Amino acid sequence: MRLRADIYVSALVRRVFSAGGFAAVEKKGAEEAGAIFIRQRFRDGLETLYAPAPQSFFDEESSGGDRLFEIRLERAEPDKVREMLDRERKFDPDLWIVELEADEVSALVPMAG
Repeated sequence: MRLRADIYVSALVRRVFSAGGFAAVEKKGAEEAGAIFIRQRFRDGLETLYAPAPQSFFDEESSGGDRLFEIRLERAEPDKVREMLDRERKFDPDLWIVELEADEVSALVPMAG
């Protein structure tokens, strides 16, 4: 059973703060099963966008309870990240957007592959 999106986001925000970073929920989505997108902001003004990984990254033994992310845009201009998120919102209005200001997120965000 997969952890509800609102609980996952709340735990992610707490982990970021406990690691010395900053996190905020830019857009709340469906509490039970909304897709979660993560914007990592850097000091130079660029951003990395993490998106839910496709189902093909999950193995057959996985219970489906894990959330995995992939990098959709890496160190891109904020306008490009915003454009991609706007397109995603048109497709799925129940998505979550979480902003992070942390130097390293690999320990906080489970990556696919």
